[in-house]
Amino acid sequence: MSQNIQTFTSDEPIVRYKNITKSFGEHTVLKELDLDILPGEKVALIGPSGSGKTTIARLLMTLESPTSGTIEVDGEMLWHMHKRGRLISANEKHLHRVRSKIGMVFQHFNLFPHMTILRNVTEALIHVLKIPKAEANHRALEILERVGLRDHTNHYPSQLSGGQKQRVAIARALVMQPRIMLFDEVTSALDPELVGEVLDVIKAIASEGDMTMILITHEMDFARDVADRIIFTDGGVIVEQGTPAELFENPKSARLQSFLSRFMKGQPDRSADDRVAAGTE
Repeated sequence: MSQNIQTFTSDEPIVRYKNITKSFGEHTVLKELDLDILPGEKVALIGPSGSGKTTIARLLMTLESPTSGTIEVDGEMLWHMHKRGRLISANEKHLHRVRSKIGMVFQHFNLFPHMTILRNVTEALIHVLKIPKAEANHRALEILERVGLRDHTNHYPSQLSGGQKQRVAIARALVMQPRIMLFDEVTSALDPELVGEVLDVIKAIASEGDMTMILITHEMDFARDVADRIIFTDGGVIVEQGTPAELFENPKSARLQSFLSRFMKGQPDRSADDRVAAGTE
């Protein structure tokens, strides 16, 4: 059962997917998806390869555009905007402004190899948010302390382990103070012995504040511990959702029962949504 006892700050969703369909050519990844996420809610997305989990996140990060339907973030349309009483496609300025409320940590770290850890974390603060360097450094050091890397500020990515690199990536996203954080299979590229240190950092973040979190994961114990709600997707639709106790202890659908049984046998089915997006699956 989830250890995260959360009081939501509003009944109005901070994220709303409404009738979202996403296709890549002839392949439909999401089929008329409806999904509301409340402010402060921790939601874990689980499901087999190609089920649409990562695509849900990529649409929110504007890395992919929906084929049809709308997404709202904090009461505003993401991919659309109102102009003279009509709903039109959003321009880049609108997309950038709404997207700035969202942070994302990917499977791969995507750190700048020629920059120190401190500079990796401050780069967007200084050059995107135009925050003075001294203030940016102060904010970055506070975040690096939270992820256990305060003593590594002058190191370069090549000097860090995979787990440490992922913790830098988490710090880089957190320092922008997003209202919503997406974590996309953040441990899937790590050696098994490094997984725990990254998951512990995310658990601590989840327990510390009211940040809304969407976690795409194949780590079932982690999802059980952190999430307020688990959503199981398969075939581009939400098959089943509920509290961790409801889904893990009493799965209703045959598809979820089959999916969970594979994990109990030690056969995790990791996300392949990125390969779908690239046309390789």
